[in-house]
Amino acid sequence: MADELSGFWGPVTSTTDWCEQNYARSPYIAEFYNTISNAPGILLAFIGLVIALRQRFEKRFSVLHISNMILAIGSMLFHATLHRVQQQCDETPMVWEMLLYIYILYSPDWHYRSTMPTFLFIYGAAFAIVHSKIRFEIGFKVHYVVLCLICIPRMYKYYIYTEDQSAKKLAKLYLITLLLASICWLCDRLCCKEMYNWNFNPQGHALWHIFLGFNAYFANTFLMYCRAKQRNWSPKVVHLMGFFPYVKIQKPKAQ
Repeated sequence: MADELSGFWGPVTSTTDWCEQNYARSPYIAEFYNTISNAPGILLAFIGLVIALRQRFEKRFSVLHISNMILAIGSMLFHATLHRVQQQCDETPMVWEMLLYIYILYSPDWHYRSTMPTFLFIYGAAFAIVHSKIRFEIGFKVHYVVLCLICIPRMYKYYIYTEDQSAKKLAKLYLITLLLASICWLCDRLCCKEMYNWNFNPQGHALWHIFLGFNAYFANTFLMYCRAKQRNWSPKVVHLMGFFPYVKIQKPKAQ
């Protein structure tokens, strides 16, 4: 939330200032909780990357986990500075990440393999250029929601054709964390003035980051299971220490 406090990074130049008092915890971090709340997402994406590499999944999943890390790091830079340039480091990777999800979800049934990645690459590059020149706050949110909605029908198709209950549970966890994250985001945006007068701030946007970190991990793990099933890699969902889910596969020797 904009206020008279100023810190290391100077005045706010981003188009959005969230419901957290600026520089309240540190003169070097504009929004302390919104910044550090990206750490779980980075850690979860790193764990997913290690699993993808050890299990020798396709490179698309390694890239997906890396994109999750880049997005979380960009978000940290944005909330730490509240500068326009760093805002681009947050918002542009958000769109790129959704384009990557669209590719992973729809490419298995795409007849012309080169057309989809080419189109999505050009689209992502064009968006980055336009978004760097034009400030459109509401337009960006609408655009991002549309990209998310494009993914949902395919996710639902994968869900209904999945028989393994452990894998279906991953999809349910994906949906639950997405709903919780959305509620936290809406409360932070719509009820900010009321919450600012409370004795404590529930930090709705920070909770949004945390839930989305888990949401991305559950989504990626579910998609890894579905892809392994398509490739006949005998996937199964196992749990590290009886809690942390990941996909274990067994490739045929020929692969």
